[in-house]
Amino acid sequence: MGEIKLSDSECRLISVIWEEEPVNSTELVKRCGERFGWKKSTTYTILKKLEQKGAVCNKETMVASLVDRQRVVEQEGRELLHRTGSTLPDFFAAFLKDRKLTKEEARRIYKMIEDAQE
Repeated sequence: MGEIKLSDSECRLISVIWEEEPVNSTELVKRCGERFGWKKSTTYTILKKLEQKGAVCNKETMVASLVDRQRVVEQEGRELLHRTGSTLPDFFAAFLKDRKLTKEEARRIYKMIEDAQE
């Protein structure tokens, strides 16, 4: 599957789907109402857009993703850096400005940096 562009609301909805999948569409509407204050019609409209993009499958009221979370995160990250003209160090500096990493998060990031070095 090629790149798929998701709006903010589509990202929110697919995140809920990733956490709950497979999830009944009625339960999905309930979760989105609780988390985002969305009405039933809003959830179904966004769900339909995700279906049209080939990101989810809604069959017999059961919803599941057709795209991998990690792949979408990678794509969205690249797109953000491109749109803002930022570098990866700039991104990390902004992201970590008011936040502390856990030891496990720092260990994972160090490992990624080591693995990515030429």
